[in-house]
Amino acid sequence: MSEDNLGDKIHTINARLKGRSIVLIGLMGAGKTTVGRRLAKRLGLPFVDADHEIERAAGKSIEEIFAEDGEEFFRAGEERVIARLLENGPQVLATGGGAWMREATRERVKERGISVWLKADLDVLMERVLRRPGRPLLKNDNPRAVMERLIEERYPVYALADITVESCNKPHNVVVGRIIRALADWLERQE
Repeated sequence: MSEDNLGDKIHTINARLKGRSIVLIGLMGAGKTTVGRRLAKRLGLPFVDADHEIERAAGKSIEEIFAEDGEEFFRAGEERVIARLLENGPQVLATGGGAWMREATRERVKERGISVWLKADLDVLMERVLRRPGRPLLKNDNPRAVMERLIEERYPVYALADITVESCNKPHNVVVGRIIRALADWLERQE
């Protein structure tokens, strides 16, 4: 697709967001933060990473929150932070891998945003997550088995997203282009 045509798609998105956020969901390693930053820049929107906002609000890292307070405490805080962030109007919002699993978060996103699932296969995810330590759910002897279990549990719920875009080992701008095309097409169908 030509750059001009992509520019038309960007115009379509910005004209039809109507105050909604673009909310990226998916497993750790799917590219929500990396791709999200580039997507926001292309669309001229702010980028917000929910995990960074949670750390800022708690005054400690996600790894520390998991270790000291447990996953359920973290998930409840994550739900509150995402609800607050969705009040900020148009933005690209990257969420943590488990955020979409909470029904209240899914409902809030449905009201105030457009959900985009960055779907990646196991090998792509493993290659990416093993490059970045500090992921609480992978602190065990078999991270691959954990990722397989998370795919089995979460992919059926992630499939409830408004849009699904394949996140693969291609340059980030390729994935950004796919999201822009999918978003513009989805928004046009909603009219």
